[in-house]
Amino acid sequence: MTMKTDFKFSNLLGTVYCQGNLLFNPDGTHLFSPVGNRVTVFNLVENKSYTLPFAHRKNISRIGLAPRGNILLTVDEDGQAILTNVPRRIAIYHFSFRSQVTALAFSPSGRHFAVGLGRKIEVWHVPSTPDSNVGGELEFAPFVRHHTHTGHFDIVRHIEWSSDSRFFLTASKDLTARIWSLNPEEGFTPTVLSGHKQAVVGAWFSEDQETIYTVSKDGAVFDWRYVKPLNRIEEDDEMRDEDDDSDMRWRIVQKHYFMQGSAHVKCAAFHPESNLLVAGFSNGIFGLYEMPDFNNIHKLSISQNDIDFVTINKSGEWLAFGASKLGQLLVWEWQSESYILKQQGHFDSMNSLVYSPDGQRIITTADDGKIKVWDIESGFCIVTFTEHTSGVTACEFAQKGNVLFTASLDGSIRAWDLIRYRNFRTFTAPTRLSFSCMAVDPSGEVVAAGSLDSFDIHIWSVQTGQLLDQLSGHDGPVSALAFAPNGGSLISGSWDRTARIWSIFNRTQTSEPLQLQADVLNIAVRPDSLQLAISTLDGQLTFWSLADAEQVAGLDGRRDVSGGRKITDRRTAANVSGTKSFNTIRYSMDGSCLIAGGNSKYICLYSVTTMVLLKKFTVSVNLSLSGTQEFLNSRNMTEAGPMAGLDDQGEASDLEDRVDSSLPGSKRGGDPSARKKLPAVRVTGIGFSPSGSAFCAASTEGLLIYSLDTALQFDPFDLNMEITPASTLNVLETERDFLKALVMAFRLNEAGLIKRVFLAVPPADISLVVADLPTVYVSRLLRFVAAQTEESPHIEFCLLWIKALVDKHGAWLTANRGKVDVELRIVSRAVSRMRDEIRRLADENVYMADYLLGQAGKEMQKGGGLRLKSGGEQMIDLGTSGNAESGGESDDDEWIGLE
Repeated sequence: MTMKTDFKFSNLLGTVYCQGNLLFNPDGTHLFSPVGNRVTVFNLVENKSYTLPFAHRKNISRIGLAPRGNILLTVDEDGQAILTNVPRRIAIYHFSFRSQVTALAFSPSGRHFAVGLGRKIEVWHVPSTPDSNVGGELEFAPFVRHHTHTGHFDIVRHIEWSSDSRFFLTASKDLTARIWSLNPEEGFTPTVLSGHKQAVVGAWFSEDQETIYTVSKDGAVFDWRYVKPLNRIEEDDEMRDEDDDSDMRWRIVQKHYFMQGSAHVKCAAFHPESNLLVAGFSNGIFGLYEMPDFNNIHKLSISQNDIDFVTINKSGEWLAFGASKLGQLLVWEWQSESYILKQQGHFDSMNSLVYSPDGQRIITTADDGKIKVWDIESGFCIVTFTEHTSGVTACEFAQKGNVLFTASLDGSIRAWDLIRYRNFRTFTAPTRLSFSCMAVDPSGEVVAAGSLDSFDIHIWSVQTGQLLDQLSGHDGPVSALAFAPNGGSLISGSWDRTARIWSIFNRTQTSEPLQLQADVLNIAVRPDSLQLAISTLDGQLTFWSLADAEQVAGLDGRRDVSGGRKITDRRTAANVSGTKSFNTIRYSMDGSCLIAGGNSKYICLYSVTTMVLLKKFTVSVNLSLSGTQEFLNSRNMTEAGPMAGLDDQGEASDLEDRVDSSLPGSKRGGDPSARKKLPAVRVTGIGFSPSGSAFCAASTEGLLIYSLDTALQFDPFDLNMEITPASTLNVLETERDFLKALVMAFRLNEAGLIKRVFLAVPPADISLVVADLPTVYVSRLLRFVAAQTEESPHIEFCLLWIKALVDKHGAWLTANRGKVDVELRIVSRAVSRMRDEIRRLADENVYMADYLLGQAGKEMQKGGGLRLKSGGEQMIDLGTSGNAESGGESDDDEWIGLE
């Protein structure tokens, strides 16, 4: 059972950008994006993404990456920092800057980084890593402050280093930019660049460091050079002393303006090598300009809201944009004018999720009326359906697997074809209803839906789209529906404190009522169709026998699910109501466990046989969400109530932040201007993957995927064995232990050695070696064998290996299809190429073979067998046994030489 409960957080989908800055890694192929209190890395070349395992206690506001790309520094809204080793994905140090960090930049040399802490700037030494210092150990005090600079009168918005790491620029809301030196430089004093009429968004050095560009919020771009006053330059040359540079200073030599009407600049980035300046505006447009002439290369509208952040990769080809209002992340290749990446999360909270039957995709639905299909392997949304006009409340697959059904508050149930990605059937009721739950018959013949407006269950035919029946019997809104997997019955749950079992395919549509103690919230049927689990509003989980309609067990989940108090709560988490029940429950694939989630930060995993809580998973520790803290902090209480509950929009420093543009009325879905402050942590949907190796939860933070650690807990070959090429060959040649030698070769990862061991395995032993091979090495062996199949002459030998791998590890390969997809494709390609080559060889040599056989026949007739005994025997052999035997017996080279 420990293996079954050993789920670990593995990835976060459904959220691509929240706030803060974006970063490219040094080679420009990976993009780092802050998602709430975590960081997701998007691999833009291989089209994959993963989330780093650490989590901050608040949302991340700034991230910085060392020039080598090996150290990531992330800082949250409170100034708490985490230092992460990127290649190994390990958080190595926690540190506090003790105040809010507004800007962060590493120097190009990789020795220092500068942070803006409100009005002051601090420069720190970069912690040395084991591979950069001589001793090989991480130093004891990783964070050492180098210098503190003060001088700005308002918060520092941007820091930019010069390419030689000697100077850096800071841009501030106090309308100025300033030049600082890392160490005291002879003849240099910190310089103020003033002249802008609004806050400075960014400041950059040109590549030769002779020019500085500054951009302000009102759309002004100033070009600064270190020159004498312009009137002095125009004076006669003879009048001027050549060596007199007493009044040389940084002066504005040119002014340009982005003409964007009432919109203002939200962010900007400059790429010195190609002189590209990109600016993002508050109307969702970005412009790309070539400096110093300020030529507009192009403009593009990419969002309906502010563009919050832009960055350019090292080569200057890709621009990455983040827009926090709608959670958009875009990577644009400006030369080809095409998107490398275009992702957007759900705007409103997710309501439900379902795994596709092959386990490769997750479908999510949300209050914003969108249905998104997420690819688990890559972490990207591959398609979005927008046909529903209101919140989508439920989704379910037909068992065949390519048809998805969704129910919505707009009064329709829609059927989607997931091969052609289109809506091919829409079901509606005679009166306008808002559907809140739905179930699909396993055969895909009928679909049933329940609503909060009518107490009837509506049933439609999928083939014709006609409404077949309305089942009446409940006295309250229908809140949950489920078909038994064997298709025999439909189970409905209602707020009238009953669940009913309907035999809808019988002539007499009777229903069996199950009496409960509170309103039904959700229903799950065990995959074997024998048992039913019901979650009710009083926090109880009850288990019923489906055949006898009798309760067989029950457990109280109130203590398990409760945790975390909302900001408005007047009581402790243990005494508050509303968080004490499970809104969503699901059985595991084998029916031994039940997983449950609700309006709290916990997901609970129960054993169905013993009714014991096996494990609790904490969805989030993010204090930027309401409901993650256990206790009340009296510091946050004021006379008017909790501080977080007060609307401080009118206190904002910028005018556009003070204006409240939200519309009056309902805030549920569809209103993109609604303010979102401290959303409550909750789990709205949960599901096990079809293979049972992972489960997914739709939460306030996004789609959290928890998976079993598929690597073996214990690999006997990891014990302290002196693994060297010499010892590997010794094991191979003297001990003749082929399996041990093969694994040792893989551990050393030397291609030549692996090949030598591989070729030394006798064909008769292949299946035995493969059968005992730890699954850790299966995918690597598969890839290696595929490569050998393409290049080595040992055709049958390679095919024996492939056959053995598929025979012995077929179940594992099927379960981990997503992970070994590439290997399986390589094998498939190798085998088909081999088949084509053999066919071509046979076709080319068919006449040669006929000719040789003909010659053999003639020799026989002449009686040449007496003259050449050995030759005659060979000829007879050739004549009787045909071409194949000869080819099989002779050496590969001779056989190919027949061409």
